[in-house]
Amino acid sequence: MCVHAHPDDESSKGAAAMARYRAEGHEVMVVTCTGGERGDVLNPHLKNDAHVLRDLAEVRRQEMARAREILDVQQVWLGFVDSGLPEGDPLPPLPHGCFALEPLECTTEALVRVIREFRPHVLTTYDENGGYPHPDHVMTHTVTMAAWEAAGDPDRYPHAGEPWQPLKVYYNQTFSKTRVLALHEAMLAEGLESPYADWLHRYDDRPVRTVTTRVRCDEWFPVRDAALLAHATQIDPDGFFFAVPLEVQARVWPYDDYECGVSYVPIVEGEDDLFAGLGTLAEADAMARRPDLVLAYDGRPVDDAHAAGARPDDADDDEQERR
Repeated sequence: MCVHAHPDDESSKGAAAMARYRAEGHEVMVVTCTGGERGDVLNPHLKNDAHVLRDLAEVRRQEMARAREILDVQQVWLGFVDSGLPEGDPLPPLPHGCFALEPLECTTEALVRVIREFRPHVLTTYDENGGYPHPDHVMTHTVTMAAWEAAGDPDRYPHAGEPWQPLKVYYNQTFSKTRVLALHEAMLAEGLESPYADWLHRYDDRPVRTVTTRVRCDEWFPVRDAALLAHATQIDPDGFFFAVPLEVQARVWPYDDYECGVSYVPIVEGEDDLFAGLGTLAEADAMARRPDLVLAYDGRPVDDAHAAGARPDDADDDEQERR
């Protein structure tokens, strides 16, 4: 189960790995937390398109439907409203009723329902910084971790289905510094202009994330790109996503990168499969129903782990303070 903030996020983060797992017969569910209603039209070819301007929310739902078909995944809307990306100094307040301002108990219950119905063994989402500091991305991380903790607890949301404990949580690290630098240098070696020159300066003041898992999926890069292009309002077909030739990507970095946040099975060095260590389907199912699981790996920052372990009331207070 891949938990994302907006339609199009699923196609830009981990899409090739999803396509690989579907080809191998695994069920894959995308959870889209918001409708992307407050997004901008990022494709310059559609900036003044009357159909898009009339009803961007509906257009984005249609784009999501097409991307879902291309990736051959299941998808559900969690039903919350896009918070928008605040700009200015100081930043303006977030709009009333948006996803990032929803009570954490409300958003957690909604995701727990979906987890208990779909029964995933693995969750993917963003790290505690949201991958980048969009309020919906940060909230998506917070909600996913809260739902991961609650879904297996029979005392939490007993009306929302039978308990089910996801066994691993991974953070998408699609734009890891190591990957970006490798592609940048490969483009220069080919005598091509790199789309990542400005990116490398922005990485100078960021800590390097721990990539625990690299899933080889270059065979499915064309599927990923087709899904991206389905989100026509959000993706410039002449933009950086498509600036590096597929042959270069497949040769230099044929992976989707992930950082394990938590796992009930050990994470071994050089892991190359999100399902590693889970055994057979029957064994993983049995583990997800056990009430006595003990974490084998915890890669969360101390503050994030503390927040995830807080009582529901405390978590809600912490969320109010974060806002």
